[in-house]
Amino acid sequence: MSDSANFKLFIDGAWRSGGAGADLPVINPATEKEFGRVAVASASDLYDCLRSAQTSLVLWANTPAEERGALLVRAARILKGKMEVAAAALSREQGKTLIEARGEYARAVEMIEWNGAQAASLSAPWTIDPKRTIVPEAVGVVAAFTPWNYPAVLNARKLAASIAAGCPVILKAAEETPSAGAHIIEALQEAGIPPGVVSLVFGDPPMISEYLLGSSVVRALSFTGSTPVGKQLAKIAANNLQRCVLELGGHSPVVVFEDADLTKSASAISDYKFECAGQSCNAPSRILVARSIYKEFLGRLVQAVEKIRVGAPDDPSTDMGPMANARRIEAMERLTKDAVDRGAKVETGGKRIDRPGYYWPPTILSNVPHGSQVLREEPFGPILTVGPFNTIEDAIEEANATEYGLASYFFTESPELQKRMIRELSAGAISLNHLKGVSADAPNAGIKQSGYGYEGGVEGVRAFQNLKLVNGARRWLSPEDPE
Repeated sequence: MSDSANFKLFIDGAWRSGGAGADLPVINPATEKEFGRVAVASASDLYDCLRSAQTSLVLWANTPAEERGALLVRAARILKGKMEVAAAALSREQGKTLIEARGEYARAVEMIEWNGAQAASLSAPWTIDPKRTIVPEAVGVVAAFTPWNYPAVLNARKLAASIAAGCPVILKAAEETPSAGAHIIEALQEAGIPPGVVSLVFGDPPMISEYLLGSSVVRALSFTGSTPVGKQLAKIAANNLQRCVLELGGHSPVVVFEDADLTKSASAISDYKFECAGQSCNAPSRILVARSIYKEFLGRLVQAVEKIRVGAPDDPSTDMGPMANARRIEAMERLTKDAVDRGAKVETGGKRIDRPGYYWPPTILSNVPHGSQVLREEPFGPILTVGPFNTIEDAIEEANATEYGLASYFFTESPELQKRMIRELSAGAISLNHLKGVSADAPNAGIKQSGYGYEGGVEGVRAFQNLKLVNGARRWLSPEDPE
């Protein structure tokens, strides 16, 4: 593997520098200083990835699913043993606290282990009737692209599902957080994965995506990132009819009804929103509150948010670290200024913290006019808007008002209202009376402009399988069964 500050590519079972010798800086967002370099893949490196993945396909697809699963379970245990070192590296690169980084790696381990445990059952044929059988088969080589916000979880999710299904996978991980991909690939390597089954590359995203998706060797694309980039990749993938799994942007509402526990809901929203400095597609960004409780709830939310301690990510007393890069600070400044210029009120936060590092405080905006950019553009940072609603119909209309449909949340004790909200909210995932991420065993998908295709759970593995229909006698499957 690479050393602690210089990250290499992993191609055909070996770590190596980029073919052209180029590399990029890795910046610590808490200090704004460079502390390492990451290798840049050249066209020749990508050619080698495709060749080795294609060569390994038949071997890996025909490896008994029990063996594929056992390898993933071993890799999960190896990764768990490296968790402290891996979490420290992730915290330094991304800015999340050590507690958050450990929690993310715990989820990554769970993701790999769950897919390993399910590999055999999800690769087994099943019958429709005595004359018809479905045989799952690997779809082929997968090109996977992951962002910098939750790199350990997202790398693990894409790698584990593909490997469990029998597919070689080329992972283009985020250049800003290279250690997450490197640690997971190293665990797979130590677990005994054959050369070519996994590759890890970094570099120029457009060049890499166009090269990989321009090859008929790649049969599936898995991408997590912004909606505009996802659309562009889907267009490229259409040329070779490559299957797409796209987890794209979000702009998640939270609806707080009159009967909600205000202290509990304010605390739950604050805790979940400002994890990873709000840089999550699933993070709530728009709070809609029944008018009768609006002022009281707003006060409690501001109190909860002002308790968040912003500081160095390696300080045990820190609740929220810096944002990941200067681009996010610029976005927070632009969105806040636009809202305030239109008449919004800053309840707390709203201005970059004057210290080295990309620090932006938890920010609450009220009285935000409908034309404000922050209500339509995914903020992807520690900004929350809060506004009142008059009727249930108004709340539902506003909750569904954006082009996104990744996640929605609401708080009420009314069974009838719960049923209605579940039925009428337009989102791939809905949570009532709490906020929570997606576990390894659950399928996750966005609707509308938040993407399509499933990650996680049974459906996440099926995304990388062809389900072959076999008509005729099934004696070949089980000699004891009658024809």
